[in-house]
Amino acid sequence: MSPRQRKRRNNEARMTLVEHLLELRTRLVRATIALLITTVISIAFTSRLIKLLIKPMAGKHPVALHPTETIIIYFKVALISGLVLAMPVIIYELLMFVMPGLTPKERRIVKIVVPAASLLFLIGVLFAAFVMLPFAIKYLEGFLASTITPTYSIDKYISFVTTVMFWMGVVFETPLIIAFLAWAGVISPKQLSSGRRYAIVLIAIIAAVITPTPDPVNMTIVMVPLLLLYEIGVILAKITYRERIGKSTQLAGSEESGE
Repeated sequence: MSPRQRKRRNNEARMTLVEHLLELRTRLVRATIALLITTVISIAFTSRLIKLLIKPMAGKHPVALHPTETIIIYFKVALISGLVLAMPVIIYELLMFVMPGLTPKERRIVKIVVPAASLLFLIGVLFAAFVMLPFAIKYLEGFLASTITPTYSIDKYISFVTTVMFWMGVVFETPLIIAFLAWAGVISPKQLSSGRRYAIVLIAIIAAVITPTPDPVNMTIVMVPLLLLYEIGVILAKITYRERIGKSTQLAGSEESGE
C-alpha cells in the first residue's frame, strides 16, 4: 500500500459520526434528485406503462373504487418507472457511501458494477413483467372462475404487479451479491460449490415466496433463472475471491518489506 493510500485510509478512520451523517445526507440528496428527474421524465410515457401492466388481464379492465385512485396510480407508476431509470445513480451513491476510500482499481470496478447491477435489476423487472406475471395472472383468474368473477381494483392490481416486479429485480442481483461476499472474504467458491444442494433448497423457498401462485409451473419459471444466476455468481466469486487473496498476499508482503 502506498503512503498516499495509507494516509487516505487513516483520515477516513478519523471521520466522526457527524461527518458520516453529512456524507449520508449528501448521497441521499443526490439519489433523490436523480429519482425526481427520472420520475418527471417517466410521466411522458406512464399511460403506456399502465396499459402494458394490465395487458396480462387479457382485455379485462381493472376498476377504480375512489375518485382519486386513477391519478394516484398514475403517479405511482411514474415513480416506480423513475426508480428503475434512476437505479444506476442510486446504486453508485450507495456503493460510494458504504465503500469509502476506494483505490483507483476499486473505483474502476465500481464503474463496472454499477451498470451491471442496474442491468440485472432491469432484466429482473422485465422478466417478471413479460414472463412471470402473464402466467400468474392467467392462473389466478382461472382459479374458481366458475364460482367467482375476478374484478380487480386498479390500486390493488398495480400494487401486486409492481411488488412482484420490484422483488424480482432485487433477486436478479444475486450474482453481484455473491461476488461481493466472496470479495469481502465472507464466503469462498469452495463453500458455494459444496453448498449447492442447500442453495437449491433455498432458491426453491425463495421461488415459492416470490411466486404469487402455488402451481409448480410458475414456481419452475422462477426457479430456473435463479439457479442460473446462482451459477453465474459462483463463477464471479472465483474471480473476485482470487483477487482478494492476491491483494491480501501483496499487502502482507509490502508490510513485511516495510518492516
